[in-house]
Amino acid sequence: MTARQSLFVGGSWVEPEGGHYEVIDPATERPVGWAPEASRDQVRAACAAAREAFGPWSRTAPEERAAVLARAAGLIATRLKEHAELAAAETGATLRTARALQVGVAAARFRRYARVEPAEWAVPPQINEAGPMGRAGVMGALAVRQPVGVVTCITSYNNPWANPAGKVAPALAMGNTVVVKPAPQDPLSVYRMAEALEAAGVPPGVVNVVSGTRTEVGEAAVASPDVDMVSFTGSTAVGRSIAEVCGRGMKRQLMELGGKGAALVFDDADLASAVAGIGTTFSFYSGQICTAPTRVLAQRGIHDRLVEQLVSYATRLKVGDPREPDTVVGPVISAAHRDRVESYVELGRKEGAVVVAGGQRPDLPAGFYVAPTLLADCGSGMRVAREEIFGPVVVVIPFDDEEEGIALADDTDYGLIDYVWSGDVARAFRVARRLRAGGVGINTVGRNMEAPFGGFKQSGVGRDVGSYALHTYSEVQSIVWPG
Repeated sequence: MTARQSLFVGGSWVEPEGGHYEVIDPATERPVGWAPEASRDQVRAACAAAREAFGPWSRTAPEERAAVLARAAGLIATRLKEHAELAAAETGATLRTARALQVGVAAARFRRYARVEPAEWAVPPQINEAGPMGRAGVMGALAVRQPVGVVTCITSYNNPWANPAGKVAPALAMGNTVVVKPAPQDPLSVYRMAEALEAAGVPPGVVNVVSGTRTEVGEAAVASPDVDMVSFTGSTAVGRSIAEVCGRGMKRQLMELGGKGAALVFDDADLASAVAGIGTTFSFYSGQICTAPTRVLAQRGIHDRLVEQLVSYATRLKVGDPREPDTVVGPVISAAHRDRVESYVELGRKEGAVVVAGGQRPDLPAGFYVAPTLLADCGSGMRVAREEIFGPVVVVIPFDDEEEGIALADDTDYGLIDYVWSGDVARAFRVARRLRAGGVGINTVGRNMEAPFGGFKQSGVGRDVGSYALHTYSEVQSIVWPG
C-alpha cells in the first residue's frame, strides 16, 4: 500500500486540507493507498497557479515544450512495470491491458506531441493571400494559432493514464497550462504522471493535480475565473452540468461523453471477426468503455448463428484476478457500479430480453465482478438497448435490411462510435457514411490514433486525438496589415 499522497499545486507537493481517503482495489476489495481530498480553496489555488504560469509557458519556444514532453515520455516508460501494477490495482484492469493500453499509450501520447510537425500548426484553410478590404485597399492577412489558456482536465476512471495523457500532452504542446482533476476511484496513477512531468522539467504551475471525492472539487475546477477551457471525459449527465457552467463563463469545451455503440452485422459478414470485435465489450476494461459495441444489430440471416457464437465466446472467457496471466475479464470499478450493472440485467429480464449468457455474479471470494452477459430477443425501445450500462453486457436486436439496420443504429441519443461488419466493402462504406456517429469502424474495433475522436448528439462536443487535439487546445487569431 502506498503512502498518503499529496496534492500537486504550483510546483509543490501540498498536504490536503480535506484529509485523505482510501483507494480500493476492485479485484480484492483491499486498500491500494490513500488519496488526497482537496479543499475548494486548494483547487482555486491550483487554478491561480496555472494562470500565473500561463504567460511564461505560452511564450516558451515550442521546441522547449516538446523536449519536456519527450523527457516525460521516457520517464514514464522506464517505470512501466511499476506504473502498470498500480494502474491494475486501482482500476481492476488486467496487467496486460495496464501495461500496453494504459501506461504504454500514455507514454506514446507524450512522445507523439513532442514531435509536432509545422503543418499541424496551420489554420485550415490557411489565410496567406492579400485580398480586397473595402476602401482601405488591399490588406494582408494571416491566421495563426494561440493557446487557449488554463485548461481544467477532468478524467475518467476507466483509464487513469491514457485519458489524462491525451489531454495534458497536446494542451502543454500548444502552450496551455493545466489543472487535472482525476476520477476519485483511481487518482494515484495521475499523480505518478505529475511526478514524471515534474522530473522532466515542467515549470511550477504549468501542471497541477487536485483530487477528491466531493463534488466541490470538480465544481471549483470548472467554475474558477482563472480557467479558460474544460476538457471532460465522463457521463453525459455530468457533461451537461459542466456545459452549463462553461456557458455562463464562455469557457471553451471538449466533451467526450457516453456511448451506446451499434454493431451492424450483415449476413455476408465474417462472423469470427465480428464475434471477436463485439467480444471486446466483455473483456476490454470489463465493458467500462464508451466506445464499446454494446448494441449488436444482427441481420436475420445470421442472427441465430451470431448469438450462438457470442454465447460460446462469452462463456469461455476467464473472469478473475487481473494479475493472473490467463485472466481476460477483471472486475468493474466498485461495488456500487457492480450493483448498477446487475440492476440493468434484471431490468432486461423484466423488459422481455432473454439472458443467454452470464447474468449471474461470478463465484469469487472477493472483488466487484460481473459475468460477461448477453441479452437476446431485445427491442430498440428497451432501456437496456438505449441507456449506457458501462459493463460487460451486450444486447442483440435483429433487423431485416440495410435501411432498417441504419434506422435502428441511429435510434439512440448517443453517437460516439458505431461498427459495420460486411463482406461487401462498398455497402460497408455506404452504411458508414449514413450513420450519425463521430466514428465508424468497418470490420474492426481498432482505432487509428491520428483520426479525429468525438461524438455526435449526446456523446459529446469537439474532437481530439492527433492534430485535431492541437486544434482543440488552441484559438485562431487573425493578423492583418496594410498591403
